Amino acid sequence: MIQITPRELYPLSPYLYMQFAEPLSNADSSVDAAWDYVGNRWQPDAVEILKSLAPPMIRWGGCFASYYHWREGVGPRNRRRPMLNLCWDGVYSNQVGTAEFVELCRLLGAEPLMCVNMESDGRRTWAEPFPGANRRGSAREAAEWVAYCNEPEHKLRSRHGAPEPYNIRYWQIGNETSYGYREAAGRRKFVRDGFSCKEAIAVSRRFARAMRKVDPNLKLIVWGDDGWAPEICGELGDLMDLAAFHCHFPCGPGDEGRVLAERYEHQDPGAVWFRLMSASAVLDRKISEMAEQVRPFGKRLAMTEGHFCIDDGRDRGDVLSCWAAGVAYARNLNVIARHGDLLEIATSADFFGNRWRVNAVMLPTPAYAGNAYLMPVGEVMRLFRHHSGAWAVPVTCSDSSADAAASMSGNTVYLHLVNTCPDRSLALPLRVAGRAVASATAWEISADPWLETVGLNPHCFEPRKRRIDLASYRLPPAGVAAVELELAPECS
Repeated sequence: MIQITPRELYPLSPYLYMQFAEPLSNADSSVDAAWDYVGNRWQPDAVEILKSLAPPMIRWGGCFASYYHWREGVGPRNRRRPMLNLCWDGVYSNQVGTAEFVELCRLLGAEPLMCVNMESDGRRTWAEPFPGANRRGSAREAAEWVAYCNEPEHKLRSRHGAPEPYNIRYWQIGNETSYGYREAAGRRKFVRDGFSCKEAIAVSRRFARAMRKVDPNLKLIVWGDDGWAPEICGELGDLMDLAAFHCHFPCGPGDEGRVLAERYEHQDPGAVWFRLMSASAVLDRKISEMAEQVRPFGKRLAMTEGHFCIDDGRDRGDVLSCWAAGVAYARNLNVIARHGDLLEIATSADFFGNRWRVNAVMLPTPAYAGNAYLMPVGEVMRLFRHHSGAWAVPVTCSDSSADAAASMSGNTVYLHLVNTCPDRSLALPLRVAGRAVASATAWEISADPWLETVGLNPHCFEPRKRRIDLASYRLPPAGVAAVELELAPECS
């Protein structure tokens, strides 16, 4: 039995379904593939499917931010300066910059999140890729970006055709600051190429003060992964609001990792299924560790990147096209909801592109060659995003093969269910403690776990809607469901 107790535990942030846009150049055309360079607009077909996904927040930045100068991407497009994309190779045109990113956010009703260049996170290889190049961002540059976006009467922004402020509240200072390593010259080992924790604290403090001087109401996110969070939170105090971390889960080293990397679903589907279902435990441990680190300081968490990371020899993670990955991602979304007491921002995918299977949306290239479509992770993010409540509520399940999370708004209870069995349905009678249910509706996705979505079958994982009976509800094999329970009014 699934039993829900309609008692509010904690408010759920609307930003737990954030999407992450980063120009990836040669690695995955991403932003470039969604931009119409002739019409100077976002590709209409891309916008249409992005509207259905309806991300509540979009992040601009990632590793790209560590060598990005925002002024190169504002103003008349014929005067914008292209840049080397140092992490992802190739050249980025800067035709999509601040104004275009904000335009996309407004088209989709999403909150923008900007990631600023924090002195290249201390990485010399990005700060000065060749003699005379300077890609290092300063605190002054970051503060001037805040002013450009948020000051009511900013002259340069007005000259660029935007007299009204963009009012961007969320800003991340630096990205993956603790992850910086490079191969030592002539040796087969890696040495740190970036800030130490103490250096990052000093630089983050300088950036936070400069940015808050321009706009005291910013919500500032500072990097806190790799055990840095306690020292970062303790030293920065009220200068920061959230601690950032990332979770890229391969589900095991060595032979365990190769089960996914070499696409063994056609040879040993049981082993692949087991590894995919194991990702939720990896994610749960990561968030739990971060929560324990920030809790004493009264800070909240921002998982600004999170998805599978599978090296399959083609750097695409093709197994993520299978519905089995959709089931795994749905289970991860339930983990995220269960940590909603401290987790304010989270994502389970990169946003869009035409190559990487960690994307929520796959785009055709060229744009006229086909239709954009949702990957399995995009399907479950859309499903849960559109059927979620404002408050987490307690839920228990007597069957360990089912994974459940519940929320509530007013008299509507929302239940997110995952069947972790690939080959059998689960009997899951539903009950709301102390309340009568007036109606029950389920939106379900169920498919052969190894069915892959491609451009020829872009709608194969769309949910099916049906009325259900509480006492006899069954969740199909490898099934994911969003259930809405309309409660009868309470007797006075």
